Amino acid sequence: MDEILIVGSGLAGYSLSREIRAIDAEIPLHLITTDRGDFYSKPMLSNGLQKNKTAETLINASATEMAEKNGLTIDTECRVSKIVSTEKKLISKKGEHEYGSLVLAVGAHPILPVMRGDAADQRITINSLYDYALFRQRLPAPPAHIAIIGPGLIGCEFANDLLSAGYQVTLIGPDPHPISTLLPEVTGKALQRAMQDAGADWRLLQTAAIMEETDKGYRLTLTDATTLSCDLVLSAVGLRPETTLAAASGLDVARGVVTNRLLQSSDKSIFALGDCAEVAGLNLPFVMPIMHAARALAKTLTGQPTEVVYPAMPVIIKTPLHPIVIAAPDPKAEGIWQTEQTNEGTRCLYHGVGDDLLGFVISGRFVEEKQALSQRLPPLLPASI
Repeated sequence: MDEILIVGSGLAGYSLSREIRAIDAEIPLHLITTDRGDFYSKPMLSNGLQKNKTAETLINASATEMAEKNGLTIDTECRVSKIVSTEKKLISKKGEHEYGSLVLAVGAHPILPVMRGDAADQRITINSLYDYALFRQRLPAPPAHIAIIGPGLIGCEFANDLLSAGYQVTLIGPDPHPISTLLPEVTGKALQRAMQDAGADWRLLQTAAIMEETDKGYRLTLTDATTLSCDLVLSAVGLRPETTLAAASGLDVARGVVTNRLLQSSDKSIFALGDCAEVAGLNLPFVMPIMHAARALAKTLTGQPTEVVYPAMPVIIKTPLHPIVIAAPDPKAEGIWQTEQTNEGTRCLYHGVGDDLLGFVISGRFVEEKQALSQRLPPLLPASI
């Protein structure tokens, strides 16, 4: 029986192994990961501080426990160097591995903008358990001043966590308002005010150009020539799908590893899942798309070809200072935003032709409408006819 080889031990890789085992208890499963293979909830990285979570207490199960639970062979701290697709073989630090099907579940890596200064390499990014451990190790006690470069979704979640734990926070970025790629201005401004009321300082419409070390911490020089002093700098500019291995192997790559709705890449024996995948033109780095895709891929890999179907999948942004739920409309959908704002929140609905609801952004007290509004949305990726 041909072995299924999975590269990556994040939510995508482990969810796939669990789904496969629910169908087939015998098919050989082998997982390779560059880290220790501990299973944890990655979304918890951006609100673990308030919950007093350390890197170790975020772990739900060790690699050994996951191997036993899901009937896996796991190679930990093992880097993959090459895929020889013509021979259906993968080369790693621990040797050569033959596969029947290969699944790339390698996630995404932080975008790190160019910055000058003698301390530019001391910026922290948080995209793994290792990163979070370093963050907690270097984080001074409150009320230390933390500068966050990037006022997007992740930057705002970390800022909310730090503010709630008693830290001073400054958010820096070229955006006109927080999370500007996802939120209408009215909601972004509402979030900005709520966080400002909690003590956040905003430096928008500019970026950090220089980072220098001082006797007391760091000095950032912004593109408008102003400076600010801080104790730690967190870079949260965004993530880019990890496609290096796929591209070197000759697979089609765009924003992510290009796949069809079977999660199949341009090589019929190689599949991509999770943050690294661009499925039918969609790269969705969130939990629910991974769960739906893993379930469909497990069926495909065990002999029942199954296309992934994405229902409407609203995203909850973890900013309790001003709660937000997003169900972004298809970028190609024609429509118009209808916005409502009160002292208690915002309600932005995207209506298409015929007044059909195609997306929404709700905040504050309006998040109570999440379920009712979600039921009115069309699927993001409907079943093929």
